[in-house]
Amino acid sequence: MNETRKRVIVENVSPEIDCGRFPARRAIGEKVRVSADIFADGHDFLAADLLYRKTGAPEWNTKPMSLLVNDRWEAFFVVRELGEYEFSIQAWVDRFSTWKNGIEKKSAAGVDISLELKEGTLLVREASFRAKGRDAELLKNKASYFDSEKQMNQNLPFTVDEELTRLMSFYPDKGYKTEYARRLYICVESPLARFSAWYEMFPRSCSREPGRHGNFQDCIDRLPYIADMGFDVLYLPPIHPIGKTNRKGRNNQIIAGPEDPGSPWAIGSGQGGHRSINPELGTLEDFKRLVSEAQKHGIGIALDIAFQCSPDHPYVKENRKWFRLRPDGSMQFAENPPKKYEDIYPFDFETESAKSLWLELLEVFRYWIEQGVRIFRVDNPHTKPLPFWEWLIAEIKKEHPDIIFLSEAFTRPKTMYRLAKGGFTQSYTYFTWRNLKWEIERYFQELTQTVVKEFFWPNLWPTTPDILPEYLQLGGRPAFLIRLTLAATLSTNYGIYGPAFELCASEPKEPFTEDYLNSEKYEIHHWNLDHPGSLKPYITRINRIRRENAALKQNNLIFHPVKNEDIICYSKHSDDHENIIVVVVNLDPHHTHSALLKLPVKKFGLDEQKTFQMHDLISNARYMWHAGENYLELDPKVVPAHIFRIRRHVRSEHDFDYFM
Repeated sequence: MNETRKRVIVENVSPEIDCGRFPARRAIGEKVRVSADIFADGHDFLAADLLYRKTGAPEWNTKPMSLLVNDRWEAFFVVRELGEYEFSIQAWVDRFSTWKNGIEKKSAAGVDISLELKEGTLLVREASFRAKGRDAELLKNKASYFDSEKQMNQNLPFTVDEELTRLMSFYPDKGYKTEYARRLYICVESPLARFSAWYEMFPRSCSREPGRHGNFQDCIDRLPYIADMGFDVLYLPPIHPIGKTNRKGRNNQIIAGPEDPGSPWAIGSGQGGHRSINPELGTLEDFKRLVSEAQKHGIGIALDIAFQCSPDHPYVKENRKWFRLRPDGSMQFAENPPKKYEDIYPFDFETESAKSLWLELLEVFRYWIEQGVRIFRVDNPHTKPLPFWEWLIAEIKKEHPDIIFLSEAFTRPKTMYRLAKGGFTQSYTYFTWRNLKWEIERYFQELTQTVVKEFFWPNLWPTTPDILPEYLQLGGRPAFLIRLTLAATLSTNYGIYGPAFELCASEPKEPFTEDYLNSEKYEIHHWNLDHPGSLKPYITRINRIRRENAALKQNNLIFHPVKNEDIICYSKHSDDHENIIVVVVNLDPHHTHSALLKLPVKKFGLDEQKTFQMHDLISNARYMWHAGENYLELDPKVVPAHIFRIRRHVRSEHDFDYFM
């Protein structure tokens, strides 16, 4: 093909991550909206196709792209299978549409079109050679009609009939088409990867009897409690043997007492390492039974993978080259100044034995996948090389495309984003520290309205065992309700560290620090799940609202202006706009606040001349609103939020109005 005859330009394609270096991300059943700038010299009409297929499929699927505005074109396809899809774009000068536009204008103006009819005859005849069967015959007949003396002698304004237009669009002349220079990719994840509610729990704290070390059977007994609240992922901190050397005591004391169980993140002892289970929790068969029983409750087990070792880990004795030695021959323990982790040795990824280290850590994941685990929360991935994770996740995804990886990386934005680009399905975020209205709006506009949304799926956690934010220390029960509501509705994935969260544990180790007093990381807790102040009823209600409303399974977040810095308002909608959710939250846990709120009624598809119903899904109260400003008031000591579903005014068969 003569490259000098290609006139169409295709550029600024979306979604395209780092010039195609990384895939965008979608879940099964989601749309991939592809857009591009497509233009050429002159005034000819253009046409373009979106090409897509499951990677490895023999044939491309095609969809015609539509012109939006200002040379921006768009089309979409739906991903139906796990794994990888690829797509690209081809565009060409649409000779027939250009001809059609010109001849109809000339005919309407009374200009002689006999020569144009001959040109059209040639175009249609050429298309008949590209067509097959009945379509080819139809096009030949059309060409003959154009060329007939009867058509030439008509004095009526000339128009091209719809059937010919349709046929010509099926068989365009793509002889000098421009193909986009790159193939772009979509990583397709499971529905659970896009929409999930996580519950974190220490198995050793699940015993019903105070003072007894919990086990996997206790976790099984706790499953109905977790399922009743509406969680579909149960995340367990490391379940491996815990080292004794330099074991930490209560409240992270350097010296442990004889009864102190140590931190689960100090992995490894004489009883085994990353592919072993702490005997106090049970056996491998007990763990597999937990996985099986959780599945019966609709819950997936997420396992914590922390690539670090206690001084007692078998790796330390058998593979000393995997660790960094100091000049005096001692090993370097982990530090995050001012914090010190004397009970943990990090791996040295710059070791000359890096290849054997990489292969061994890959086998750790494969081992737990064999035991039925499909979800992994990865501890501190930003302290390991980014190319390592890209390689490891790609290897796992080749074998098991449904595996979910959650990145626990509280670090610089570029590193967090690169981890997501490199394969991590979900990511922890800065939400934990975003409390003011402007902070929340700015941060989530970045996550949901920029290219970040194509690869970074946020999983929002109000607290973790490591982080007790000052907002929750000082805000009391209302603060927990506020942060839960925000986490559960701002993102499609969120989690809580329970039972500490539903019981509003908020006492810090020291003032102005984020460490819990008597942290569960270093001791066994007994939680009173029947405490009358538990947030369980509210959490259950919120999770039910999430499951029942398609809008909250989408990330099309829109913030709405409110003239009160303590009240935030945002909405989400389903693809068909039949389900519209409006969330209003009082961010001040101490005081009642009110505001006037005006919604974009027309944008929501509502009649500006009619009232509409705002159904509060938390309280079940219903309010009549209109297109103007509407008053609301939120007392955090009662309920600090509204989650409204907009009910539309419709006409019933009995000729009276009702809402649906």
